[in-house]
Amino acid sequence: MYVTGRLPLLVGLGAVPVVLLALADVDPWATAGGWLVLCIALAVTDAAAAPSARGLRVERRIPRRALLGQRVETELWLTNPGGRRIRGLVRDAWQPTAGAPPERLALDLPGGERRRLVVPLLPRRRGELRSDFVVVRSGGPLGLAGRQARLDDRGTLRVLPPFTARRHLPSRLARLRELDGSTSVQVRGQGTEFDSLREYVRGDDVRSIDWRATARSTTTMLRTWRPERDRHVVVLIDTGRTAAARVGDGVRLDAAMEAALLLSALAARAGDHIHLLMFDRVTRARVTRVDGPSLLPALVDAMAPVEPQLIDTDWDAAFAQIRALTSRPSLVVLLTAQDAPEAARGFLGSLPALAQRAHVLVGTVTDGALPAPVRPDAADVYREAAAARTERDAASVASAIARAGAEAIAATPDDLPPRIADRYLALKAAGRL
Repeated sequence: MYVTGRLPLLVGLGAVPVVLLALADVDPWATAGGWLVLCIALAVTDAAAAPSARGLRVERRIPRRALLGQRVETELWLTNPGGRRIRGLVRDAWQPTAGAPPERLALDLPGGERRRLVVPLLPRRRGELRSDFVVVRSGGPLGLAGRQARLDDRGTLRVLPPFTARRHLPSRLARLRELDGSTSVQVRGQGTEFDSLREYVRGDDVRSIDWRATARSTTTMLRTWRPERDRHVVVLIDTGRTAAARVGDGVRLDAAMEAALLLSALAARAGDHIHLLMFDRVTRARVTRVDGPSLLPALVDAMAPVEPQLIDTDWDAAFAQIRALTSRPSLVVLLTAQDAPEAARGFLGSLPALAQRAHVLVGTVTDGALPAPVRPDAADVYREAAAARTERDAASVASAIARAGAEAIAATPDDLPPRIADRYLALKAAGRL
């Protein structure tokens, strides 16, 4: 049973006759008590007369997936198998991060009929969102009280990473077409293959002259090379405790996902094979042997439910998982946060063995520079000192990564995805991938 806002209003109206009776030397407490009993009796009678909503049948129609921050409409279909008309309110019990409106939905459902109710959602969190039940309030004929019923019916919506770094993809694809098309690599490297012959132009590298073709022709002929395809690129996202740190408007894990998605989209268009691993001490997500148009959907679907774990990452086990993915990785991208020398000892101890087998990039998400305070106080001084120490420690870890044979890239959440993509293209252009 529940009561509406009309019942307190009705009880309040009883104060008028109570005051008048008090002025006429009549016992006001007896009158007030009688009025209260009458109101309660009316509410109980109204609730008893309200039709029960427990017999309603619920059916959901929910999109399987939606992007973070994207408005999506879900549908509730309520069927009344009984003969009595049900008027009242409906609430779909989505969790707060689903962004459902706080207002209840009005329901007017005659017996034997079916009604469609639309519940708009605006997800504010990545992962699995769900609603386990629907609450229906059926009002009585007087509108003072009614019955409330909980109808169990689970609905789920998987909220995917937004991939905001997609805006950098067209410019990087244009550069990739230059590498793979008209502007072929002219100097052969470890990661290039023969493309075609063309006439020598002043300024070309003489090391690329094809003397046999020149002997058969009337002019000097030059070999051109293009980046090799079918390379194996492994992206490992650290889901340990450092991934839970807030950077900018989100956490490090979300920025790492953006970098992984941009690199994967670019490498897939270049003809390379992408392997994704999200790991701390166990594998949280894994995507391998997926190519073509189905790659990005598989990546975002695997990333969506993963959350940072408040444990230290086992890097020996993580690198063993990389070796299990492919026996010949050409590029390994480690998206982690190694900015404290003491905490990075395990990582730095295991890194040289991996760097001997592949080119390794270590991407770290950092905060931007602090704005200079107009009138600095003691708190600003301590904040500046902490930032300077963090920057010094990060530089120390970056030097250790370089000595281990890898390459460190540190940038803000907005800058890290395009910087890693640019480094991938630079390795392609240099014939090292």
